[in-house]
Amino acid sequence: METQVYNQKGKEVGKIALPEAIFGLPWNADLVHQTVMAMFANARTPVAHTKTRGEVRGGGKKPWKQKGTGRARHGSTRSPIWIGGGITHGPRNDRDYSQKVNKKMKVKALYTVLSEKVRKGQVLFVEELNFSKIKTNDAQTVLHDLAKIKGYERIVGSKKPNTYITLPAKGENVKKSFANLPTVVVDEIRNISPVDLLTYKFIVISQPVESFAFLGGKTNKK
Repeated sequence: METQVYNQKGKEVGKIALPEAIFGLPWNADLVHQTVMAMFANARTPVAHTKTRGEVRGGGKKPWKQKGTGRARHGSTRSPIWIGGGITHGPRNDRDYSQKVNKKMKVKALYTVLSEKVRKGQVLFVEELNFSKIKTNDAQTVLHDLAKIKGYERIVGSKKPNTYITLPAKGENVKKSFANLPTVVVDEIRNISPVDLLTYKFIVISQPVESFAFLGGKTNKK
């Protein structure tokens, strides 16, 4: 399986063979759903916190005697049925939402989503993104040049983030040049995840040879 490679001006400069193990997997909705939901859960940081009846202040004394008042029996104002009392089954910041995700599942889910996006024509391979200096105008020019490629016209003109650009290594000039463009996110290929791939419609992979080497090595890392 081959695909076109473009330069940052949107001109085709050649072709590259896509590894079947990374870009040729069939769609597996169950695997992707399980992995993505687990990643969301693992990223969750509980903030809301309510106190139980054992944690609220006051209520140590019985409000009134047990009998003879004509009122219902109560032992403490910390009871959940009292205003200012403890909360029953409320949110707690000590709750653990984490879920285990096996490494093989996470890697296969990543490859599965990459394969599906390639089939849909949403992955663009660019020979290299290289800026001599930090300049937003240069980043905008690159986006408009890439938008001239058939199928990728919507890279520009979107009102929400829709493009995820990956780099094989740190590229401060590139990252900071795109920083003021709200529809684009730039990150290293080592940080790519199924969540990122599903969040953004278009994936731009810079320096595909080096990127494929890293992606292929994910299955061998311990």
